[in-house]
Amino acid sequence: VQLQASGGGLVQPGGSLRLSCTASGVIFGINAMRWFRQTPGNQRTLVATISSRAITNYYSDSVKGRFTISRDAARNTVYLYMANLKPEDTAVYYCNADINSGAWRDYWGQETQVTVSS
Repeated sequence: VQLQASGGGLVQPGGSLRLSCTASGVIFGINAMRWFRQTPGNQRTLVATISSRAITNYYSDSVKGRFTISRDAARNTVYLYMANLKPEDTAVYYCNADINSGAWRDYWGQETQVTVSS
């Protein structure tokens, strides 16, 4: 199983970006999907979570009201729409998912850089 993330880049403060992350491989089921971020010298922190049927979502206080997590079950894809971006949102972003590929475990995607700067 692989998680392929994309959509990062450079954006001005107040701008928006959409991150995508698609799972591929032998997949029998996907439960929660998540986005984390990490800045140099700091631990990876949870940004947003979406449940298996998109019934419940979680957002960290720092992004609540600005970021929206969603998923497309048919495409095994999770999205993170980020609006009103701030310089403090600059980080490396990672997707994460609980996937059954014969056994349940969590998988990580590769990093995607988001830089918010004028």
